[in-house]
Amino acid sequence: MIRKICYVTGTRADFGLMRDTLIAVRDMPELELSIVVTGMHLSEKYGNTVADIEAAGLPVSAMVEVDSGDATGATMARNLGNMLVGFVDVFEQLAPDLVLVLGDRGEMLAGALAAVHLNIPVAHIHGGERSGTVDESIRHAISKLAHVHLVATADARERLIRMGERAADVYVTGAPGLDGIAALVERSRQELMLEAGLEPDRPVALMVYHPVLQETQVAIAGAAAILDALQARGIQVIALKPNSDAGSDGIRALLEARRNEPDLRVVTHFPRTSFVSWMAAADLMIGNSSAGIIEAASFGTPVVNIGSRQNLRERNANVIDAAVETNDISAAIDQALVHGRFEVRNVYGDGQAVERIADLLCNLSLEPSILMKSNAY
Repeated sequence: MIRKICYVTGTRADFGLMRDTLIAVRDMPELELSIVVTGMHLSEKYGNTVADIEAAGLPVSAMVEVDSGDATGATMARNLGNMLVGFVDVFEQLAPDLVLVLGDRGEMLAGALAAVHLNIPVAHIHGGERSGTVDESIRHAISKLAHVHLVATADARERLIRMGERAADVYVTGAPGLDGIAALVERSRQELMLEAGLEPDRPVALMVYHPVLQETQVAIAGAAAILDALQARGIQVIALKPNSDAGSDGIRALLEARRNEPDLRVVTHFPRTSFVSWMAAADLMIGNSSAGIIEAASFGTPVVNIGSRQNLRERNANVIDAAVETNDISAAIDQALVHGRFEVRNVYGDGQAVERIADLLCNLSLEPSILMKSNAY
């Protein structure tokens, strides 16, 4: 009997990490894939990235639209409610055997809540990780709703077990975003720099800086401090606009106001291949993206990680932390440039996660008893 797997996606980031896994699921005769698209994917403001899903030949089975207006905490909370209602209707129609979610965003929390109330098992990827912001609370809430955990590291597995999840339901697969990541580099540094109108013989930074819900009041100042520190060192910048979290409008406005500076290029959205190519080519990556924590190590790219957003995540050796303060950011940039590229080694996996995840989705027991969760301690 074919098992129906439904994946919920709300951002370019989660889809980019899951693209190869979703293709593998689509191509397995034992599985039938559906994808429910919501959030930033459906907004012109964030690049209409649903087109990336369609371009990959993957099924867009349903769309749940949300308010993409003002990026505030209130908007995020209201959208949770809207998505919950929408997902219930979609899941009733699609009748999946398993709902698959990733990470720590509200879209995934709403998907998990809808699924458990419809007696549909939930599998959660990238649970058990820490960050120390609201993202951590949402991630752990999803984990307590989920029935199966597909985690990136042994530490994440142990953390979930200490949280009361059954050890038999927690599998270390590695991070799916690392699978085939080197093959995604389609263009050389020279090609990328010339295409962007930048000078190949000068250093360049890839900047990805998102707001933190509890710290929206310093979001603009943080982005400005990054740009000022880079500019003072004559470092060229490729700046990717932030996600839709509260405070992002201020960062977007700052980037737009400064986009005509000669050494700055502002981008709304990169396809996955372009983003990874820049991550591999840049002299450093700067900001607070999980890509800097998880993926950049696969190229040895130095990462200046700023502020609290990734505060408690497991670190690779290439990550240099800095406070949201110009002098601290400047010192971390100098340290990254002096060191140069790091040895390629990544604690988040060996690049074989897709096969492990697809195999588990085929063979996991989904007996009704799986729905009867309780703490294991």
